[in-house]
Amino acid sequence: MLLLLLGIIVLHVAVLVLLFVSTIVSQWIVGNGHATDLWQNCSTSSSGNVHHCFSSSPNEWLQSVQATMILSIIFSVLSLFLFFCQLFTLTKGGRFYITGIFQILAGLCVMSAAAIYTVRHPEWHLNSDYSYGFAYILAWVAFPLALLSGVIYVILRKRE
Repeated sequence: MLLLLLGIIVLHVAVLVLLFVSTIVSQWIVGNGHATDLWQNCSTSSSGNVHHCFSSSPNEWLQSVQATMILSIIFSVLSLFLFFCQLFTLTKGGRFYITGIFQILAGLCVMSAAAIYTVRHPEWHLNSDYSYGFAYILAWVAFPLALLSGVIYVILRKRE
């Protein structure tokens, strides 16, 4: 049982790290000396030095992506906190429903954010010189892991 709890905690922390990195790092779209993320657009030189960074456009779809990524982090942190609270207060045989629901919500939020970004980002559709960066891919990797973690929490029963 202790190994199972340790594995669940490691999976949850891995999801949190993926969510934080994909939200913070400026690598959602890269190409032609430019790197774009949810917060700013930066131009770089051939040696990799950053020249100029401008804040991203105030598009409503980009603000919804920002909001859902932040919500996914909040739901995942709240889920981890609730897991530790329920671990010590839940009766024997009880299930971690609340923890699982918040983790599933985190997974759905990151999926929504990545899907909106995929559909609405104009540079990807108009210019083939741009490609998705690693932070964008990490967001998509965090989605199934968060859902898996949430389902495991819902199925898990507390034992003594």
